[in-house]
Amino acid sequence: MAAPASGQGKTTITAALAHLLHSRGKRVQVFKCGPDFLDPTWLALASGQPVDNLDLAMCGRVDVERRLALATEHNDVVLIEGVMGLFDGARSAADIAALWNLPILLVIDSSSMAETFGAVAFGLANYRPGLRIAGVLANRVASERHSELLRKSMPVDVPWLGQVMRQQKEQAPIPSRHLGLVAADEMGDGLARIAQVAESLAQSDLGRLEWSQWQQRWSAELSAPSELAPTRLLEGRRIAIARDAAFRFIYPANIAFLREQGATLQFFSPLAGDALPECDALWLPGGYPELHAETLVACQPLAEAIRQHWQADKPIWAECGGMLALMQELHWPSKALRTPLLGVIPGVVTQHDRLRGLGMQAWQSPWGMLRGHGFHYSTCDTSLPVVGHTQRLLDEDRVDAATQLESVYAQGSLRMSYFHAWFASNSVAAARLFLN
Repeated sequence: MAAPASGQGKTTITAALAHLLHSRGKRVQVFKCGPDFLDPTWLALASGQPVDNLDLAMCGRVDVERRLALATEHNDVVLIEGVMGLFDGARSAADIAALWNLPILLVIDSSSMAETFGAVAFGLANYRPGLRIAGVLANRVASERHSELLRKSMPVDVPWLGQVMRQQKEQAPIPSRHLGLVAADEMGDGLARIAQVAESLAQSDLGRLEWSQWQQRWSAELSAPSELAPTRLLEGRRIAIARDAAFRFIYPANIAFLREQGATLQFFSPLAGDALPECDALWLPGGYPELHAETLVACQPLAEAIRQHWQADKPIWAECGGMLALMQELHWPSKALRTPLLGVIPGVVTQHDRLRGLGMQAWQSPWGMLRGHGFHYSTCDTSLPVVGHTQRLLDEDRVDAATQLESVYAQGSLRMSYFHAWFASNSVAAARLFLN
């Protein structure tokens, strides 16, 4: 599922298609290209299954291939939502499609466009020879007359798969804010929003295809998944994980990794007033602490429990928003806001209205290179020692050694950074975050 650019409606259409197929009794597995915590919440809601990320640098080719192969073994349909435009980035959605000869369904926003639609479709289909183009779906179509103009503009060698009609602006299926889409579980009517688009999609040429036509046109062959050497690096470890609206940026694959390594996971909600569970290690993931600062500052019993955990030399991995929540104060100049945070560590968070960190990166940890990404609007000022920096990730085996991106801080058993780690990229390094 690809498009000429971001904002074309890929997530909405992918979710709607997953919902439509799921409602027809098909088992659907959805993946998201690139590092993303928010789009997958909608794709998971639509498909009824957790959504993993695929990125040739962050995950690595072997990891991507294994996840795809496992998905094809256990599902009727596998959908992959691309990232940005089809050819954007050093490791684009087109690269993933080409490696495994996957059919590409092009989603094009037809707003403010008529016959030029065909030129855009032609360019996408012919820019890189050898890609397997399944067809084109027009999104945000204004009327049946508009749809007819679009259809007539199509090049003869690119299949027309129909249209999805434009929703009213106030009924936008998936709203956005800073850092991306509003997560599906924050919308009480999230599934109804997806179903509304799926209803329109069901009337398209794509939606009316019989299952036998899907199998005939778009089947793909992937090798059997490779067997991983079993490791149980976290056997018997109890890991407490904060998980709620303030700590929500968690890859399902990272949760699966911890369990595969033998850890027992105990989730708790700081916003709900939960106490810190009895645990050997603590993970504070990223999220939106800046939107919940007033609630967090009231969690002083939890703050004290985290201090005691730290003083007892038990590991803490605080990632992006999890790191920010531990600091003393949030300053948000554009909102004229100053408010305390948990206050476990010295430091001030400043929230900005523009991105301050974005990109694929890797941390050369004491136990090997751990790959991941960064994405944040804030900056932080803390006196904790800096023990390293992440570097720009060029591909799964190479970094730009001249770059220094995110600081990695450490003091005692606490490690923290803006860096979001993909645990499976280095099992030993990831496990060591939770070991003494």
